[in-house]
Amino acid sequence: MSNRRWQHVWRLLPLLVVLTLLLTGCGDPYLSALTPSGPVADQQLSLMKISIGVMVFVFVVVMIIFTYVLVRYRKRPGQEGIPKQVEGSHTLEIIWTTIPIILLIVIAIPTVSTTFALAKDHWDDPDAIKVKVTGHQFWWEFEYPDLGVTTAQDLHIPVGKKIALQVSSKDVIHSFWVPALAGKIDANPGNANTMWLQADKAGVFKGKCAELCGYSHALMDFKVIAEDQASFDKWIAGMKAAETAKPTASTQLGQQVYEANCLACHAIGGQGGKVGPNLTDFGDRQTIAGYLDHNADELKRWISNPDEVKTGAKVKMPAFGDKLKPEEMDALVDYLMGLKINQ
Repeated sequence: MSNRRWQHVWRLLPLLVVLTLLLTGCGDPYLSALTPSGPVADQQLSLMKISIGVMVFVFVVVMIIFTYVLVRYRKRPGQEGIPKQVEGSHTLEIIWTTIPIILLIVIAIPTVSTTFALAKDHWDDPDAIKVKVTGHQFWWEFEYPDLGVTTAQDLHIPVGKKIALQVSSKDVIHSFWVPALAGKIDANPGNANTMWLQADKAGVFKGKCAELCGYSHALMDFKVIAEDQASFDKWIAGMKAAETAKPTASTQLGQQVYEANCLACHAIGGQGGKVGPNLTDFGDRQTIAGYLDHNADELKRWISNPDEVKTGAKVKMPAFGDKLKPEEMDALVDYLMGLKINQ
């Protein structure tokens, strides 16, 4: 190999190293389409396997023929002139036309049948749990119309039940995606797209916005919490009862601070605004703002200056770092962290 070719190889080596490091992040079973945990994701993985199998088959066959031709028809010592040319073989033409048609049929039949099966609208299914999903910059709202419950960021579902979703947006185009449970679907403003998913095992599955939607698109995460039916029913009952922490001097002050500064945008137990996420079960959630660790320090950081944490959030939520006294900030954080329904 010439020096110039070696130079090209060495130039590509850093790219290969970077790609290897990026691909190491694909092993999270709760964020991978390659580790399905429900029937929708399982069927989609099956289609991926069929397509990859066909591509590998074609690649192997082509490489075998390519290698055979290189060896069989290589120029031998003493050979002069142009080898005998072979043209117009009807047999070969039929073979290389028929084989691709067969391979396309192998891919097309399961693809079409699965596409129609997964596109079925289960909204009118009496056994399905109905959820209206609304994308906002930069958070997700989940409304259970039949159960009278609205929450944000954490979508609770019972294991083994079909979840019928109507997905839309309040502002720009978003895309709802839970890799381990189902494929993605666009959340369009003014129009609801339907899809369904189901979890076959309990767990906390990670969701993403898969459509570039603004500065903090990459931070627009959410969780799907799959739990047994009893736990789900308990969560629904707690949301309806809107249980909060036991009253103390600190939480009373915190509630007053909340009502004076947050109530116009956020609701607790059905009381309050709908501009921002519903906070009824905030203390039980997995994260703050979709991706921050769920603790008092991160919550204080978020309330003080949300735009510093999630750029673009100031469009909906102002900074309170300079508006609240230290004791008011601590009381508000204690109050919000105490909003638990699973005590």
